[in-house]
Amino acid sequence: MTDLTLRVKELIIARLKLEGMTPDQIEDQAPLFGDGLGLDSIDALELVLGIEQTFGVKIEDEAAGLKAFRSVEALTAFIAEHRKA
Repeated sequence: MTDLTLRVKELIIARLKLEGMTPDQIEDQAPLFGDGLGLDSIDALELVLGIEQTFGVKIEDEAAGLKAFRSVEALTAFIAEHRKA
């Protein structure tokens, strides 16, 4: 697990108050919504705010959000790509 992946998982756990969950319990490729972590639209808004505050990366629109929130792996890649810009 990369440092950024770990930080993303810790952000998810902290922002969504997933008490008792550890980063290693979140699969990198599992969907964040639906059958994966089971997140909803309110969770997505909380994560968008957390990502902006923690990493300085903005998720500008719904299309970018759909791409970024497919999985932890996709979210980590999105953050890494947009932090360089």
